Amino acid sequence: MSRNSDQIQKAINDPKDAVFVNGKFCKDPKLAKAQDFYYSGLNIPRNTSNPVGSTVTPVNVAQIPGLNTLGISLVRIDYAPNGGLNPPHTHPRATEILVVVEGTLYVGFVTSNTDNRLITKVLYPGDVFVFPIGLIHFQFNVGKTNAVAFAALSSQNPGVITVANAVFGSNPPINPNVLVKAFQLDKNVVKNLQSKFWWANN
Repeated sequence: MSRNSDQIQKAINDPKDAVFVNGKFCKDPKLAKAQDFYYSGLNIPRNTSNPVGSTVTPVNVAQIPGLNTLGISLVRIDYAPNGGLNPPHTHPRATEILVVVEGTLYVGFVTSNTDNRLITKVLYPGDVFVFPIGLIHFQFNVGKTNAVAFAALSSQNPGVITVANAVFGSNPPINPNVLVKAFQLDKNVVKNLQSKFWWANN
């Protein structure tokens, strides 16, 4: 098998095949077709009428089977006016590079312990910002109109851990005493936070 066809075999996720590469089943490269490398619809605005005012549309190996092993993926993020938020989250397997195409975003990330330094910037259309792998980061629409950004991530499956959802919305819930001590909050406050519905915008 040539190097190119080997790469194609590794790239196309096909759950019906028996070859297992990089966590995904892969199809015979002779059966590769354009649809394995294609996705349509990122031009369509998403509904942001939700508690956080944003929606993330992923384009990763689940949407494009041909991304398997290629180490790259993409998202579109739509933000509601006046405070649409992509909440603080991390990508455990990817660095993210984001470009704003509409609106004005306040973005930032927090460096690791023990500095925990906040790095922020206000972005306008055409501006680009990088969020290093594994660090907590966010985007917040500070404009009066809708905002849209696209981001590339350095993994076919970057993963996402939204901080509030993971800490207060885990299943089963984390013992409240752990969170009382970690966040230095009253136990009733912790229980109230754990009782909320934590929205996943992706």
